[in-house]
Amino acid sequence: MLNYSDTVREHFLNPRNVGDIEEPDGIGEVGSLKCGDVLRLAFKLDKNGKIAEIKFKTYGCGAAIATSSMTTELAKGKTLEEAMKITRASVADSLGGLPKVKMHCSNLAADALHAAIEDYREKTKKSKEV
Repeated sequence: MLNYSDTVREHFLNPRNVGDIEEPDGIGEVGSLKCGDVLRLAFKLDKNGKIAEIKFKTYGCGAAIATSSMTTELAKGKTLEEAMKITRASVADSLGGLPKVKMHCSNLAADALHAAIEDYREKTKKSKEV
């Protein structure tokens, strides 16, 4: 039996920021062939360039759901530059750690956040070129 922290269990049983966002500014979609987990994360910025709304949908294990929930909580209210500093390790640390066999789950959440930010940057770069 895997030993999860109380924080992991709380975010798994009561995940924050689950769902979709209409007309998001950025979308990140990632998956793991190793375990089959899939994650979609989207956000909207406020007028000051901070993440005002962020939501996820995860198909995966409890650790994948918990890391997705924690990642959205860590990113909310941050600028994109600040959010890019959220790492795989910082997500796991914020949850009080993960069993070694589940560390790849924290990778999905941070990777999806970074992919969503890159998606936003690509979209805004293209709109400026037009």
